[in-house]
Amino acid sequence: MTFDSVISGAGDGVWSIGFFLLSILIIVLVHEFGHYIVGRWSGIHAEVFSLGFGKVLLARTDRHGTRWQLAAIPLGGFVKFLGDASASSANPDVETLERLGSAGRRRTLHGAPLWARAATVLAGPVFNILLTLAVFMLMITLWGVTKGEDLPLIKTARAVPGFDQVLHPGDQILSIDGTPTPDVQSVHDAANALALAPSTTYQLRRGGQDITVTGPYLLPPVIGSIMAKSAAIDAGLREGDVITAVGGVKVGSFAEIPPLVAAANGAPVALTIWREGESFDLSLTPRRRDMPTADGGFETRWLIGLTSSMAVEFASTRPGPWETVKYAFQNTVRAVESSFTGIAAIIRGQISSCNISGAISMAQIMGDAAQTGWESFLGTLALLSLGIGLMNLMPVPVLDGGHLVFHAWEAITGRPPAPKVLERLTVIGLGIVLGVMAYALRNDFICV
Repeated sequence: MTFDSVISGAGDGVWSIGFFLLSILIIVLVHEFGHYIVGRWSGIHAEVFSLGFGKVLLARTDRHGTRWQLAAIPLGGFVKFLGDASASSANPDVETLERLGSAGRRRTLHGAPLWARAATVLAGPVFNILLTLAVFMLMITLWGVTKGEDLPLIKTARAVPGFDQVLHPGDQILSIDGTPTPDVQSVHDAANALALAPSTTYQLRRGGQDITVTGPYLLPPVIGSIMAKSAAIDAGLREGDVITAVGGVKVGSFAEIPPLVAAANGAPVALTIWREGESFDLSLTPRRRDMPTADGGFETRWLIGLTSSMAVEFASTRPGPWETVKYAFQNTVRAVESSFTGIAAIIRGQISSCNISGAISMAQIMGDAAQTGWESFLGTLALLSLGIGLMNLMPVPVLDGGHLVFHAWEAITGRPPAPKVLERLTVIGLGIVLGVMAYALRNDFICV
């Protein structure tokens, strides 16, 4: 696989790279602002806050004496505190520290109390995690949530070949094939219990009147969403498309599709797609993916990157402030648990190391997410911010987690690590980080 083929498979490389850089700039801005603001609150002066590296394009010094600048290479950023020898804050500027009195040294990162230094270092990853929480809260506020106890009021109805649009927005589903459906959860339960049939009978409440209509099967082969960096998005499939045949075999429900794709064992699969009244054929090649299972493990499957949708989508509700925080917190905790489970599975060899992605894959994922819609883009941004926050907490020198380990050593022993030991560990840590980055970039080229 060549570099050009990787980029061209990104769903328009420029689009992908643009949204990836936008995401990185947002995440870096929040991360470095965490270091900056907690350092300032702790009495540590920041001389420079830079978004990007290299040639400075714009700069302004604020009333606190901090120079805020935008640099030409938008692949990171840094905060340089008073007394730092470099932007990494790893080593002190000895001449500056000697020139400052005791009160002046208190305003440096290296002369501040241990609690202030540790809080300033910890703030970067914590702000990344808080960004994840904030984005989830924004998504819940914008799009709401559909709870199981809500009334089953139809927000939108999917178009399905062979049926007129008999289900309308605002309809309340009272029963499905005779099974009462007083809430959203009961509709899902009824849908899962339905046997595949050419049609389904719905009792509806519309405009204050109860009516009965014959409509499509509740779990048709309709695409509900498309995964980033998947065969489906590369093939141009869209949300709402109906898959009417897989490998020449007609399908009437989404549940029939995965076994037919798996049976191809990675070979190209022919699909017949119905979109807005017209049918067309296409072929795509499934990709191996390690998917979590209900028991906390993983299984390797051949996937084309689709999720299902019911024939209807229900109206959502916007929860109150406390519920919004609760749902966002639950989503963040689940994402953290999933991240650690995945890392542990890679270390144990349960899943492929191809799950470690580099910058090219991340650019493709962000571009694909942006193409899918704002909800997908924001969700992916939240997960990327969480991943960067957790990565920075790893106990590796040159990362924030490594600095926290040094601070913990100082708290226990009463003195910081010896300068020579610190220098050697930093070199080792840098080697580890560069090695992982190189391995992830390698995966971008060899992993499909």
